[in-house]
Amino acid sequence: MPAAVETEELTKRYPKVEALRGVSLRIEQGEIFALLGPNGAGKTTWISIVCGLTRASSGHARVLEHDVARAPLDARRQLGLVPQEINFDPFFTPREVLRFQLGYYGLPPDEARIDEVLFALTLADKADVNARELSGGMKRRLLIAKALVHRPRVVFLDEPTAGVDVTLRRELWAYVRTLRAGGTTIVLTTHYLEEAEELADRVAVIDHGRLISLDRPSALLASHGRRQVLFTLGAPIDRALPEKLAALGVTVDASGTQLTCPLRASDLSTVLAEVAALPAPIVDMRTEQPSLEQVFLTLTGGRA
Repeated sequence: MPAAVETEELTKRYPKVEALRGVSLRIEQGEIFALLGPNGAGKTTWISIVCGLTRASSGHARVLEHDVARAPLDARRQLGLVPQEINFDPFFTPREVLRFQLGYYGLPPDEARIDEVLFALTLADKADVNARELSGGMKRRLLIAKALVHRPRVVFLDEPTAGVDVTLRRELWAYVRTLRAGGTTIVLTTHYLEEAEELADRVAVIDHGRLISLDRPSALLASHGRRQVLFTLGAPIDRALPEKLAALGVTVDASGTQLTCPLRASDLSTVLAEVAALPAPIVDMRTEQPSLEQVFLTLTGGRA
């Protein structure tokens, strides 16, 4: 089965910066794929090239076997893009916006499809209201409706939940899963790493224009994540950590009251015994499981 999206050695050079440096990615049909990276890492540049908004300096990009440079219209017909910015005319209603969007793809008005998308995104009761009267969350939903109304097989969501409340974020997560269940491929960029951890089948991390990691979230957690235990002491430590704690990787913060220790199952009893032997009493203890945020910070050197 052909890839939903495939790029080979994709580069993009500007006069003062190289935004992409040979990024090769293959995204399979029907998966949710998360593209992560710090600001300026090259994520939006990569998406812009695949969606035909920017020309690559070198390399190739294909959407369902359609070369983006050689057959741009065939490639774009397969795509839906939800950009970071609000980009529809505020003087039209959601229904009119979607009707125009169908026309941009050479499709006739399809009121049944428009109603279907509006209902799915909880916009049916605002279908004929001027778009400038919509709340911020509703405007974000309308962007998604625009990207979906022509039935694309691949949808790019570039920071789709930026600035929306927790309830809407969860609703959009559920809808993304519904799209994937129907066979749509989702490519997601987000700075909410729990979003990628919750939704993505695979995660790629880009930094300084290079692909630095690609795997399933569980595999990334196993390779780069760490389980740790955190202790809060009732008084600061007034001397250096005992040698056994230092050997286990325990660190203490500037206040002298917070201890952090990377943890393996075999270390737990030793750590507990050594911390309990400190003169300061333990007032709190908690364990932290590996997270995609830990992995991200490890891979990018802490650049957030």
